Amino acid sequence: MPRNAEQKPATKGTTASKPRKPRTAKAVASTLRLTGDRLVVRIPGNGERKSAGGLLIPATAMPAPKRLSWGDVTLIGPEVRVAKQGDRVLFLPSAGLEVELDGEDLVLLRERDVQAVTEAASTAKDRTPGQYL
Repeated sequence: MPRNAEQKPATKGTTASKPRKPRTAKAVASTLRLTGDRLVVRIPGNGERKSAGGLLIPATAMPAPKRLSWGDVTLIGPEVRVAKQGDRVLFLPSAGLEVELDGEDLVLLRERDVQAVTEAASTAKDRTPGQYL
């Protein structure tokens, strides 16, 4: 009998493959909980930088990164004290672990690896007027 002439119905032991919908960022953020003092940071750009003369320096050309990077905090653990979601943090990229969530490459850090924190950009309504001398 030809192979595709008659197909058997799926039984209990077999699973029929169904197309899955890709997860959205909200789905991962709502289901993923970090432990301890962990932060997940999104690094803007692709890791490449330019020299003063305008030449492109690929991320693979540098032996050991000694340059700190800024990143946006996307997820935080329950014991993080210095940063909150949406803040920008300064950290050494080699201190973190790379992780892929929903096809996006992110960095997993410990709070002790964060060197500085800036608050999320505030709107004009949130700012208080300063003194002008």
